[in-house]
Amino acid sequence: MAQGTETPAGPPDSTSPGATGSAAYLRRRTLRRGSAGWLLLTGLGVAYVVSGDFSGWNIGLSKGGFGGLAVAMVLMGVMYACLVFALAELSAILPTAGGGYGFARRALGTWGGFLTGTAILIEYILAPAAISLFIGDYVESLGLFGLTSGWPVYLACFAIFIGIHLWGVGEALRFSLVVTAIAVAALLIFAVGAFTEFDAGRLNDIPADPSAFGSNSWLPYGLLGIWAAFPFGMWFFLGVEGVPLAAEEAKDPVRSMPKALAISLAVLVFLALITFVSATGAQGADAIKEAGNPLVVALQGDGEPTALSRFVNYAGLAGLVASFFSLIFAGSRQLFALSRAGYLPRFLSLTNRRKSPYPGLLIPGVIGFTLAAWSGNGGRMLNVAVFGATISYALMALSHIVLRRREPDLPRPYRTPGGARTSGVAFVLACSALVATFLVDRDAAFIALGVYAVALAYFAFYSRHRLVAAAPEEEFAALAAAEAELKRD
Repeated sequence: MAQGTETPAGPPDSTSPGATGSAAYLRRRTLRRGSAGWLLLTGLGVAYVVSGDFSGWNIGLSKGGFGGLAVAMVLMGVMYACLVFALAELSAILPTAGGGYGFARRALGTWGGFLTGTAILIEYILAPAAISLFIGDYVESLGLFGLTSGWPVYLACFAIFIGIHLWGVGEALRFSLVVTAIAVAALLIFAVGAFTEFDAGRLNDIPADPSAFGSNSWLPYGLLGIWAAFPFGMWFFLGVEGVPLAAEEAKDPVRSMPKALAISLAVLVFLALITFVSATGAQGADAIKEAGNPLVVALQGDGEPTALSRFVNYAGLAGLVASFFSLIFAGSRQLFALSRAGYLPRFLSLTNRRKSPYPGLLIPGVIGFTLAAWSGNGGRMLNVAVFGATISYALMALSHIVLRRREPDLPRPYRTPGGARTSGVAFVLACSALVATFLVDRDAAFIALGVYAVALAYFAFYSRHRLVAAAPEEEFAALAAAEAELKRD
């Protein structure tokens, strides 16, 4: 048994010995296997991210200008590509709901596993809360049902979409795929319309700041502007790394997971390029850099709404719904895995008759709704989520490097092109993006660190002494420890 773990027995949620044992404990914490093939997983990967194409990324223009955001987007795209290749290998080795936590648990021990899992949770609990605010803004701006942005809209978002998740994972992912397809089609239609108004001279219309080092028309805020734009370059890809969290519910995850990760990233890269270039060239970087709905502004500027701009406005709501819905899924699965292994309270990993982790859906939903209704600051919450994401990226990339070097003979059905060099690039860029969050929103970074500190105190003083050895991720790590001990002997 792994150090610091125990096998639950007795009543299903107790730690005392008894007749039911580990089998009964895990039986009440079982997901529906074989519910998602590569197509649904690909749709999930795109759904995580697609709302970022409709808004948010454009603020990077106010930090780095077109050139600065373009370089930041390319570098962050390289980071995600390298990370996705590494995660494809890791998820084929360990296809469980733990995702990043499970990978880091084997490579970096219990502390590394908890640090990674907590960072992922910060991302996937804060991001839906922020997106619910954006959905409220869209509902109000479109005049839907006469509603205004406020807590009733946020509550409806969480209640309706968590309800669909409770119905079952297959139904949830099919719903997500349909809404995502609508959003992607809208982006393609938008790009066609925006390119008819394209003018390359508008890309660099932000006046250069003469006090910024290296500033010019391409980099109006200088070289430092590239670094400050990193978090916004991430918005074109933020969340795609969550696909492995569905591994335990996937059909043939060893094959479908690498395929879904690769295809979803390719789709996202294409959407990022056409959206970024067409939107900026249609009205100019200066016109859309602060817009809450940059695609609509790109189409109509200060003029009257057009049929196409109205369509894109409605489609933006579909994109937000797709990301909101899929991020709820990701957060529930990471919470489920950490709870099942004892890192968090064990009741959070219980599943219902349809094999949905209902506490893992309801508790984050309550937290997310409360944050949305109380804070009302979606930008701040997204920046906190980005901070958590960059920590998890660095730790997952490090996990790949450690496993490649420490366990070179570990069976790998899929191997990352370039090996540890590829994940090394992801690690360096993730650390750079982490530091960049302090340039964008220092308060958000410190809020995330505060949440981290509370979680680490809970782990250090309580849960690390009560881990569950029978959890798949813990068994996988224990096997590695046993094999290492045999080699030493």
